[in-house]
Amino acid sequence: MRKLIAAIMVAGAALVGGQAIAADLPYYPPVIEIPDVDYGVQGSFYLRGSAAGNALWAKEASAYECVACGGTSVITNFPFVAMGYGYSVGAGVGYETGTGLRVDATVDLIGNEGLKVTKDATYGARQGDYTLKLRSTLALANAYYDFSFGGDYGYGAAGGAFGYVGAGTGVAFNNFEVSSPAGVTVPSGDNVSFAAAGMVGVGYDFGALVADVGYRAVYINRISNDVAFPDTVTTDHNWLHEVRGTLRYRFN
Repeated sequence: MRKLIAAIMVAGAALVGGQAIAADLPYYPPVIEIPDVDYGVQGSFYLRGSAAGNALWAKEASAYECVACGGTSVITNFPFVAMGYGYSVGAGVGYETGTGLRVDATVDLIGNEGLKVTKDATYGARQGDYTLKLRSTLALANAYYDFSFGGDYGYGAAGGAFGYVGAGTGVAFNNFEVSSPAGVTVPSGDNVSFAAAGMVGVGYDFGALVADVGYRAVYINRISNDVAFPDTVTTDHNWLHEVRGTLRYRFN
C-alpha cells in the first residue's frame, strides 16, 4: 500500500513540475510554408481573321512582240507605269506559346486591279494601255514574335499594348486577266507561284480577344496567264504592300 501511495505522489509531482516548466517556455506558433505556384508556360490556340487594303507593284511585264523583227516574235519587256490597288480578306488558325512566339497558317483572298503597261505607236494596232486584274489565293505558314511595350521580357501575360514582327512562306494561286485596247485580246489564265511575306505592327491584348494593325509585304515570284506561245504574258518579282487589321480569338 505504501508503494502505491508513493507512486501516486511521484506522478503528481511530475505533472505539476511539467506544467510549471511549460509555462516558462516561450510559445512559437508552427510555420507552414506554402510553395510558389508554378504556372509554367501558358500557351493557347487561336482563330484569326483579317482585312487589308493593298498596292501591287512590279518592274515590268514580259510578252512576245514583233517590231522590225522579220515576222518572228521575241520576248519583250514592258515597264509598268502605274500601280494596282485592291484588298484582301483572310482567316487562319494558330498557336501562341506564351513566351512571345506564335505560329499560324493563313489563307487570304486577294483582289487587285490597275497595274498598267502602255505600248506606244511603235506597236501599231496593239498600242494602248494594258491593265492587270489579279485574283489570288495566298496560303502561308507564319511565325511571329510579340513583345510587350511594358518592358517585360517576351509578351507580358497581363496583356496590354504590344508590338510584333513576323515572316511567312507558302504559295500563291493566281488568276490573271488583262484589260486591253479594243481589237486586242490577251488570254486569261492561271498559275501557281512561290510566295513569302514579312510583317510588322502593333496591337492590344484584351484577354480572350487580341487586335492588331500592321504592314505586310507579300512577295509573289511570278504572275502569268501560263498559256502557249505567242500569247504568254508574265510578270516576275511582284510585291504586294498591305496595311492590314487583324482580330484573334483565344480558345483558352
